[in-house]
Amino acid sequence: MATKPGILTEWPWARLGNLKYLVLAPFACHSIYTFFMIKDESHQRDLFYILVLPFTLSRMVHYQLWISLSRYRTAKGNNRILDKSIEFDQVDRENNWDDQIILLGLLYYVVYLILEQAHHMPMWRTDGIILTALIHIGPVEFLYYWLHRALHHHFLYSRYHSHHHSSIATEPITAVIHPFGELLAYYTLFSIPLFTTLFTGTASIASFGAYVTYVDFMNLMGHCNFELIPKWMFSIFPPLKYLMYTPSYHSLHHTQFRTNYSLFMPMYDYIYDTMDKSSDSLYEKSLERAAEVPDVVHLTHLTTLESIYQLRLGFASLASKPHASKWYLCLMWPITLWSIMLTCISGHTFVVERNLFKNLKLQTWAIPKYRIQYFMQWQRESINNLIEEAFIEADQKGIKVLSLGLLNQAKQLNRNGEIFIKRYPHLKVKVIDGSSLAVAVVLNSIPKGTPQVVLRGRLSKVASNIALALCEGGIQVVVLDEEDKKRFKAKLTPKAATNLVFSKSYNVSKTWLVGDELSEDEQLNAPKGTLFIPFSQFPPRKARKDCFYFNTPAMIAPKHLENVDSCENWLPRRVMSAWRIAGIVHALEDWNEHECGDMMLDTEKVWKASLEHGFCPLTKISAA
Repeated sequence: MATKPGILTEWPWARLGNLKYLVLAPFACHSIYTFFMIKDESHQRDLFYILVLPFTLSRMVHYQLWISLSRYRTAKGNNRILDKSIEFDQVDRENNWDDQIILLGLLYYVVYLILEQAHHMPMWRTDGIILTALIHIGPVEFLYYWLHRALHHHFLYSRYHSHHHSSIATEPITAVIHPFGELLAYYTLFSIPLFTTLFTGTASIASFGAYVTYVDFMNLMGHCNFELIPKWMFSIFPPLKYLMYTPSYHSLHHTQFRTNYSLFMPMYDYIYDTMDKSSDSLYEKSLERAAEVPDVVHLTHLTTLESIYQLRLGFASLASKPHASKWYLCLMWPITLWSIMLTCISGHTFVVERNLFKNLKLQTWAIPKYRIQYFMQWQRESINNLIEEAFIEADQKGIKVLSLGLLNQAKQLNRNGEIFIKRYPHLKVKVIDGSSLAVAVVLNSIPKGTPQVVLRGRLSKVASNIALALCEGGIQVVVLDEEDKKRFKAKLTPKAATNLVFSKSYNVSKTWLVGDELSEDEQLNAPKGTLFIPFSQFPPRKARKDCFYFNTPAMIAPKHLENVDSCENWLPRRVMSAWRIAGIVHALEDWNEHECGDMMLDTEKVWKASLEHGFCPLTKISAA
């Protein structure tokens, strides 16, 4: 929102939420009906009217491709222009980037229905293409330049343009984040070439589609925050510097505000002496910038089949909220199926996110495998090979710590990462499975004064150490399966084992520590008001509305953790899993040891170190 919102700030359909797409529905239905239901064969079907809908959808795909590419490239760091972080407030502010796509679709429909000249346009007319280009280079660029300068006058800036400039570090969609009235002014300018060709009889479907695509491409490119225009283009044709800007050129406008006003063609900045003097040097510097080498890497993987869209590289609005199933993602099944086939055949670890913790550079890498694939015997070798490649790459790059997230540390897969340490005993990168902090988080989530807890779920390194700590601390641990008691008892000292109890009753305690194998029936048999505290990587499927569920082991990140604009799987905003935090703390403390296999760090020491570095306990619980 602008600092002093003016008239026509809010979009007309802002209150409709996701139902805003329905404003196009009557026109889309009418175009389909008229195209397929013409009875008079003497009339030709009008392609322009029917193509408005697919063109509108293709624009959304175009925007999404730029979002994914920009987020991937800026996370890697090569050719990144500006290092300033992007936070949740910017993601929320730019969440309505599709409004202008809806608006243009609506305008196309209305123009077709009102103007006879828009009917039965040919597919191509060379003179119309040339005329469109000439009018853009002349009147459009010139008028935009002066409109843009006017928008930087304090009166208009405070009421309109300041909303756009709220984003210093831009993303592609920042290009179209404007108040409704300001965007109407831009569309009025961009309509000049289109209406000119219409009224001169030189319009074509190609000129309408190509011009909008050109505007979209240049707009999105200019805000992508990584430099991609090669130097050889300007060497071959030097005047190009006056006809095409670069991402670094426009980035300076967002940091300096009073320079580089031009739309896409910098010639008017040269003419009126408003070109930033550092434009060329920033361009050179950005082109030469190498990929960033982080200090800490967290290795994760895809979870549900929908998680490909909820990644930070996927849909920004979904990534900025805890993962939840969305019905409309079912419509994406062809892409989902393609991604599953691709991950089964091949793949390579890719960078998902970058963060900064004080002076510590962090990255999240993802194994391109879904959770279900980790349980397929024939996929395990492929997964371990990808994890091994990540180990080797991290070691070669000089990365300090690599933490294993989710099932990348599964015992049945690689014994909590131990097989890689034995295979490469001279690894310099420290391998962390985060078990110590996960145990500490669970122990500190148990309400004070609790005399007895139920421990239920798959036996794991974390579960065993929780049982050991509780039994040694004098808290009775109840198991509901005799086999579980035998397995836990084998890992306990004789004294501690006296606090391990087998019971057939579910009503022994209202505090349950639960893992992956907790069934729905067991939840239903738990007493009313039971507090379920997960110790596993994945949350239980909630089956009770009269019980309470903790998040999986996690902590709230401190404010000085920068560039946090997405949620970690199902966790709330600015909350990080214990396994991810463990790697950060390990690097901050400069501990020179691995934590994998059966190795455990001192849980109390790890817990205190986490608190000292600003991480806070997560006390929020939820009902089903």
